[in-house]
This record gives sequence, structure tokens and C-alpha cells, in this order.
Amino acid sequence: MTQPKHLLRSSLIASLLAASAFAAHAQKGETVKIALIDPLSGLMGPVGQNQAKSFQFFAEKFNASNPAGVKFEIVSIDNKLSPVESLNALKSAIDQGVRYVAQGNGSGVALALIDAINKHNERNPGKEVLFLNHSAVDPDLTNSKCSFWHFRMDADTSMKMEAITTFLKDQPDVKKVFLLNQNYAHGHQVAKYAKELLASKRPDVQIVGEDLHPIAQVRDFAPYVAKIKASGADTVITGNWGSDLSLLIKAANESGYTGKFYTYYAGVTGTPSAMGATGAGRVYQVAYNHYNMGGQMGKWMSEFQTRFKDDFYTGSVIHIYTLLGSAMAKAKSTDPAKVALAMEGLRVNSFGGEVEMRKTDHQLQQPLYIAVWQKADAKYPYSPEGTGYTMAPVKTFESYVSSTPTSCQMKRP
Repeated sequence: MTQPKHLLRSSLIASLLAASAFAAHAQKGETVKIALIDPLSGLMGPVGQNQAKSFQFFAEKFNASNPAGVKFEIVSIDNKLSPVESLNALKSAIDQGVRYVAQGNGSGVALALIDAINKHNERNPGKEVLFLNHSAVDPDLTNSKCSFWHFRMDADTSMKMEAITTFLKDQPDVKKVFLLNQNYAHGHQVAKYAKELLASKRPDVQIVGEDLHPIAQVRDFAPYVAKIKASGADTVITGNWGSDLSLLIKAANESGYTGKFYTYYAGVTGTPSAMGATGAGRVYQVAYNHYNMGGQMGKWMSEFQTRFKDDFYTGSVIHIYTLLGSAMAKAKSTDPAKVALAMEGLRVNSFGGEVEMRKTDHQLQQPLYIAVWQKADAKYPYSPEGTGYTMAPVKTFESYVSSTPTSCQMKRP
């Protein structure tokens, strides 16, 4: 029997509306696997393990509330801080159908991963993989080696050194600086930008010494501290992280060195205990967050500490889930190519206020904070590693101030 035309038309409209509604929420209920490729063993293992817990903790938080309605699932893989091991981990993840990869410990690893991901995506249209960089800060990743498939949630080395050197303009006691860094991409960039920016902002400051050491291999920094003391430096600038910073601070304290340290990662596992009371007023950190952000961040940190007996410090993990959820809702898809396009230029509210994923180079634009190690008090109460001390903010640089230019010539698919 043939239906009347008006009934056919009504039926078609109803079908189209249903299809449209389904398309608008096509991603809802999907599971999005993220492979976290970072060190879970060795000297840097404690940092990677802390971040693996952070990714899992916030996956649970955002699974309950992300606007795309997706479920995030973390697959943690130990790369032993090795680029070769990381490429093996990437292949394993892709073979398992994972299309989102997160990494951050070691810019050398990040550079190897994005090179492999670029090649994979070019050879496998429709099966692209997206790289979510939570902490690798070599500026090359968003300049000469920028990629459509790479998004950085941390602030890069140039942004952080811009903040440090601007702060040092008003610190007349800083006169002689020693640069001590890890011998890989990030350490080289810290030294480069420190020399360039100090020369322009504080030309009176002398660089009295500079050294590089193997990453994650030095167990006794006493010889390096002896060099620092012999140089007459009143200040050390270092991008060291993990055991390379905690053991450096420990050796400096044991040697009686009384100079200041300007660091990128003093709040990371192991260093709070190394600083202790001796580091009070002498160790500074530049970062996009600190231990006393308060508000929702403060509640999450307290819950994390209670659950894991550990401190949450990698705030970029929150940026990743916030941006992914919003981009997937905007794209109405979990397909990495569509999500990448949706993430470009995306603005979201995060713990530090509004942040923006700059379209030009995929570098997140966000405020930066200079904080100093001091005794915890009523105003700044959070005490990492039960030290009784904390990182107290002393200067905030808004996004437009901490931003640095890019030379990226993005090639989009």
C-alpha cells in the first residue's frame, strides 16, 4: 500500500531529525584510549609514576563531566626515558588501536615521537594519531619542528625563561650566574635562552660558569657544586628535573652553598624533601601552576594527596582533558583529525583562568607564576612531601605577557 505524500514527508523529516540528533552526539559514550608513554622505572620513574596516577585520577574526574560525554581510558607504557623504547611503545599502542598519545618527560623523546607520528599519519589516512605533549618544553616542537598532530599544554622553555629574566630585572642581588643543565635538547635550550635574555634585560649580570651533565645518570652532584662555588656564582639557573634537581639541591645544601636557584621543576617529586628548611627563601620555580592555586584545584590536590599519599603537580593533565572534551564536543567526533581542527584556537576555562590553544603553532597560551620555597603558613598552607614548607607565589605573568612569538609554518592536511 502506498503512503500519502504528506505522511512520507513527515516520516522523512522525522528520520532526518533522528539522524541529526545522533550525529550531534555521535561520540557520546565512546571510549577514548590515551597511551601515556613516559618513564615508570629508573631514576626518573617516580616522576612518571606520579604523572600516571595523575592521568588516571583526572580521567575519572572528567569521565563524569566532560561535555563530549566520552570515557577516557589510560594505557601507561614504561619508555625508560629512551627514544628507542618510546618508538616501540608507540607502535604497540597503535597496534592496539590507540589514537591519542601523551608524553612529556624528555624533549628528545618528544621529538622522536612526533617524527614517527607524522610519518604514520601520512601513510595511514583515516587512522591518524594525535600527540598530547604534557611537559616536553623544547621550543623547536612549536617552531621549526611544529606539527599539526602535536599540541603542547606546558609553557615552553622560552616562555619560562622570559618570565624568569623579567623577574630578575628587579633582583639586584643577582650578579653572577652559573648555568647547570642536563645534556639534551631541553637543557641546551635553557642555557641558550638564559644567556640571550639576560644579555638583553640584565647586561650587568655575569655568566661565571656553564656546564652540562648526562640526564638521569648522575648520583653525586658534589663535583658540579664545587665548580659552582669556585666560580663565585650567587645564583644558579637550571632546567633540571626529577632526580637531577633533587640530588643537585641536596649536594648544594650539604656543601654549604648559600646561593639562589632559579628552576623550572622544584615542585616535582623528590625536590621538596631535598630543599627542606635549608632551601627556604633560596629556591624559586617558574611554572604554569603552583601548590597553592586554591579553589577547585586545591580540592583536587587534597583528594589526590589523601588517595595516593603523593602530591599532584602536573597541571597540564587537566588542560589535556579540558581541551579534549571541549574539542570532541565541538567536532562531534573522537576522530583525531577532526578533534585537532576543533582544538586549534580553542579557548577554555582552566585552573589558572582562560587558556587558549594558539592555532599558529599549537602552543597553549596561559599565565605563568614565579614561586619561592618558604615555610607553609595560613595563606599558603599546602605542604608537599610533608615538609612543612611550600611554594608561595611572588609574581604572576598573564598569558599575553608570558607569550613568545613563533616561527612555525604549520602544514595542515
